[in-house]
Amino acid sequence: MPELMLVIPPEMDGKLVRQAAMGGLGLSYGLFKRAKFHGSITLDGQPVLADHRLRAGQELRIFIPEKENTLPGKTDLPLSVVYEDEHLLMVDKPAPLPSASSPKKEQPTLENAVYMYLGCPGDFVYRPINRLDKGTSGLMMVAKTAYGQHLMQQLLHTDQFIREYLAVAEGALPEKEGVISLPIGKAEGATVRRIVTPEGKPAVTHYRVLEETGGRSLVRLRLETGRTHQIRVHLSAMGCPIAGDFLYGTELSQLPGRFALHSCLCAFRHPLTGEWICRESPLPGGLNTLL
Repeated sequence: MPELMLVIPPEMDGKLVRQAAMGGLGLSYGLFKRAKFHGSITLDGQPVLADHRLRAGQELRIFIPEKENTLPGKTDLPLSVVYEDEHLLMVDKPAPLPSASSPKKEQPTLENAVYMYLGCPGDFVYRPINRLDKGTSGLMMVAKTAYGQHLMQQLLHTDQFIREYLAVAEGALPEKEGVISLPIGKAEGATVRRIVTPEGKPAVTHYRVLEETGGRSLVRLRLETGRTHQIRVHLSAMGCPIAGDFLYGTELSQLPGRFALHSCLCAFRHPLTGEWICRESPLPGGLNTLL
C-alpha cells in the first residue's frame, strides 16, 4: 500500500497524531491501529507515538501494510481498465464472469484478472467497491489499497457515487419514466433468490424507457440503494423481467450464462482530489440483437 502523507495545516496545530490520521487523512480506527502495530508512523522522518501533539507545517507519514491473504490463481484473462490511480481501479467486466473467486469453483474470475494486472503482488487483497453478478457486464470499481476501499465505501449509496445500467426487459413498463420503490428481502429457504416483501429492506430504482420494440424494452436505470439483485427483482416485480434472466425470468439460448443487464455508467467524486470521474460503457452488441 502506498505511504500516506499529510503536511499539518494550521487548524490541526496541537492535535494528536491519531486525530490527524483519522481526521486529516480519513483513516478508519482499524487502519490506524494496523499502521501503529504493523506498519510505521513518522513525523518529519522520525518515529512518533499516536498521542504526540503536532505543530503546523510538520510532515506526517503513515505506512499501512496489507493483511496477509490467500492469493488467487493466475489467469491469462485480459482486464479492460477504464480508470486507474494509486488507490482505485475501474474496470469493464465481461459476462459471464464471476466478480470474485469461490473455493467451490475453479474458473477464472475478475479477482484473478485484477491480481494478474497488478503484477501478482505477494500482499494482494481483493477489494471490490461494488459488485456485479456473474451474468451482468459493465463498469465496476475495485480498490487497490485498504485506504482507497475505506474512502470509497463512505461514498456508496450517496450522490457522490453514481451507477447507471442498461437493461433489455421483456414487455413494456407501465410508464415511460418512474421510480420503483419496493422493499427487497431474501426468499424463504433460498440462499440467492430475492423477493419483494414488506419485511425486506427499502430499495429504490429510477428508470427511463429508451426504446420499445419487438415486445421488449430498452431501459436505463439508476440505483438509489444497492440491494442484492435489486434491478432484476424490481423489473420482474413490474412484470418485465430482464431478458435471459434465468432466476427471475426465462433463460435465453442466445445469451449463454448471462442476461441482458449492463453497467453502462459509473461516476464518483474522487475522495482525495474532489474531481468528478465519469466513465461510460456501451451496450454490448449481443444485447443489442435482442431488440
